Amino acid sequence: MERGMPEAQTLRQDNNTSDSSDETRYDFYVTLREHGQELRPVTIESLQVNVTKLCNQACLHCHVDASPRRTEQMDLETVNRCLEILSTHGQIRNLDITGGAPELNPHFEHLVKEAVKMGKHVMVRHNLTVTLDGNPVTGESKSHLPEFYAEHGVEVISSLPYYQEYFTDKQRGKGAFEKSIKSIMLLNSVGYGIDETGLVLNFVYNPVGAFLPAAQKNLEADFKRELHKKYGIVFNNLYTITNMPINRFKQQLKRIGAYDEYMTKLVNAYNPAAAEGVMCRSLISVGYDGSIYDCDFNQMLNLSLTGNGAPMTVFDFDYEKLVNRKIIFGSHCFGCTAGSGSSCGGETA
Repeated sequence: MERGMPEAQTLRQDNNTSDSSDETRYDFYVTLREHGQELRPVTIESLQVNVTKLCNQACLHCHVDASPRRTEQMDLETVNRCLEILSTHGQIRNLDITGGAPELNPHFEHLVKEAVKMGKHVMVRHNLTVTLDGNPVTGESKSHLPEFYAEHGVEVISSLPYYQEYFTDKQRGKGAFEKSIKSIMLLNSVGYGIDETGLVLNFVYNPVGAFLPAAQKNLEADFKRELHKKYGIVFNNLYTITNMPINRFKQQLKRIGAYDEYMTKLVNAYNPAAAEGVMCRSLISVGYDGSIYDCDFNQMLNLSLTGNGAPMTVFDFDYEKLVNRKIIFGSHCFGCTAGSGSSCGGETA
């Protein structure tokens, strides 16, 4: 007998989702059946919370479509409900805060402080440049962030497309590399990236263009060597993440006529071992409005989980139902299962 609530779970789609022709041509469920796999949740050890779509940048590869023009913000009631879930469920050890630039949510520091008090491991998806740019709407300074992170022992996970200026600026905008380097130096100055301090600084690498990332271990060695040689920078780990064929990146691929070529590349590189380690098996994603999803990518496609015919939210959070749910898959999932795999923690195989 099947576990969970398949009869209550549906796909919600809007203009951001893959169209039906894409789902037919690149059917992830067919590939699972061909490999005799049924990927079900194992646990929920991480609550990944997207607190805003506001960002000081508008990167080409951003699957969130975040920018300085976005206004969506998680309100205090929803933030506090997320904290209540963390307090109630000891199995959920990690709080992974993302955006947009999550630091631009007015309740961001409250969320961090309270989760740390509970003894949760707090990770922040920090874009580096927000420290220097501040809030693009209010002009509020964010120069205190390195000290704030160090004080609360937050794990900082930062996007850095490459260790050279040209490729980083091509993906993230002119001047992004220089600002990123300055911000990393500030993090290093308070102890981040230095093994004996326990303050963890990890970088995320996305390929510039329609390519699969190179081997994570080799790239990490290159990044460490070049960044230390040129700037004296140190960090802990490099995570390689495949660019997901959704939203802004998908639109870019279609504009240049490269979408089908990229999808074919992902499908042909399907790795059953990588599929076993996909993050949706141990994580739940929460949108700025409190809606619950299998992962951050499903969130951006509005593929929300449902219960009793309505979208599930943090206000009707049910751990047992969620850990026994059926995960919603789509053509974009080939991005997480190609090659060595891709997750918010880098390679999966």
